[in-house]
Amino acid sequence: MDHAYADVNGVHLHYVTEGRGPLIVFVHGFPEFWYAWRDQLREFGRDHQAVAPDMRGYNLSAKPADVAQYRVANMVEDLRALAARLGHPRFVLVGHDWGGVVAWAFAIAHPQRLEKLVIVNAPHPAIFEREIRRNPAQQSASRYMLVFRSPEAEAILAANDHARLVEMFERELGPRFTAADRAAYREAWSQPGALTGGLNYYRAAGVGPPSGEGDPARSFGADPSRLIVRVPTLVIWGEQDRALLTGNLDGLEKFVPDLTVRRVPDGSHWVIHESPELVNRYIRDFLAGTAAQ
Repeated sequence: MDHAYADVNGVHLHYVTEGRGPLIVFVHGFPEFWYAWRDQLREFGRDHQAVAPDMRGYNLSAKPADVAQYRVANMVEDLRALAARLGHPRFVLVGHDWGGVVAWAFAIAHPQRLEKLVIVNAPHPAIFEREIRRNPAQQSASRYMLVFRSPEAEAILAANDHARLVEMFERELGPRFTAADRAAYREAWSQPGALTGGLNYYRAAGVGPPSGEGDPARSFGADPSRLIVRVPTLVIWGEQDRALLTGNLDGLEKFVPDLTVRRVPDGSHWVIHESPELVNRYIRDFLAGTAAQ
């Protein structure tokens, strides 16, 4: 795997690349970095140029101070410019968690740039709008977003050598989250400004459940008729996700006409870590056109 940097859309992005061929871009979420996709880089680098950036605000990429710089539209443009810099007019985009949020937005804004879209445990904006406003279970599951938007979030997450962040992984992954993984993540979280950069995604979006009496739930806020995804799309969903419930799949076909859903009944939010071979197979089948509808 090769490490490289690109100056795109006004930010200095670090990325890791493996292999040659058609471009496939893997986009991480919170609180991860390029390393989340290491198994996919190895697999898809066999016949693609497989690329995983550190998103703005994370690890070795630039960390703008202005919270407004972390609006989803800016990350969409980061990815568009990075793919162009790499010389690929069209590519496959894969996103998990916040990376999936950005990937959904990219597909809506630039369908002509994508061959296919793969989403792993990340809600479509129109569906999440419904769930965060109407589903009490999703509102309860999303309470953590209020903490992440708070001024105290950095101190809470950094305390005791990032114990809360480590626990987020260990609770689901157990020994699969190895000592080497812990060391790699702690190093990434310890980069100056990295915790703030990741948390600023939540702050810029203002997304979350009601914070109290009279406070409305807040989502990404857009006209649902403008949120149709006109790209062949695979959604992989770990059904044991504690933060993003399976209601986020209900009615998804209304917004994604060319949709394949692969449910992983025993998978958590961290399904790419729990079952990398399964995730890779689902993506392989989808790219080959053999995924069952």
